[in-house]
Amino acid sequence: MKPVLIYSKSEAKRNAFAVNKICASLGAELKTPDYDGGALYVINRTNDFRVAERFEKRGIRVFNPSAFSRLANDKQACYDFMEKNGVKIMQTRYKTPPFVKKPKNGHGGEGVTMCFDKAEYDEAFVCQKPASDLGKDLRVWVIGGKIIASILRVSKTDFRSNFCLGGEAVPYTLSAEEIKEVKKIISLVNGDYYGVDFVFDGGKIVFNELEDTVGARMVYAKKKLDIIEAFCEYVKAEASEE
Repeated sequence: MKPVLIYSKSEAKRNAFAVNKICASLGAELKTPDYDGGALYVINRTNDFRVAERFEKRGIRVFNPSAFSRLANDKQACYDFMEKNGVKIMQTRYKTPPFVKKPKNGHGGEGVTMCFDKAEYDEAFVCQKPASDLGKDLRVWVIGGKIIASILRVSKTDFRSNFCLGGEAVPYTLSAEEIKEVKKIISLVNGDYYGVDFVFDGGKIVFNELEDTVGARMVYAKKKLDIIEAFCEYVKAEASEE
């Protein structure tokens, strides 16, 4: 029985580099989300916790676990969870313009808008107070509960700083205070390979989201680090202990 890597067809094509590296390193077979066969273990890259849950019910180890994927892919639930556990967030259910409006399950900045009219408030979306330092955010990559890399993203033309939307990216050294904040978040969740995104408010980092199927383009573009291979080595070690 072999490991299984699960991607949608479109995402597998868009992430061919990652697919090829993971399959080569782990000897994994690429499958689509409807796959329901056997597996030594599963790497779920669908952002759908139900895919992970389906295998977990049969005792198959999934990277990332379904509980993590469920939390990471519901922004409002994630904000509520973090706030409840003492992690600072920008206020949500915020109705005073301007406010940021984003899909609860969105990724990569898609569907995120800045609203200047109270009538645009919609409880079906996350409506959030904007951070003071717009067009600037920080992503931290985590593997096995350890901080692996951190990169600052800045946009001079958009309040969204996503790399895929044209934002500039530069390596970033976390301060002792920032490391403490990241480690606090890591301690609250049980993920294997993911990103933690922060915005800046008053010059300080504020939690923004968990990125379940975190990308690696920025890391390969800006750092001398084979992060996908690092993840694969972690998976091998975890699988050998199962």
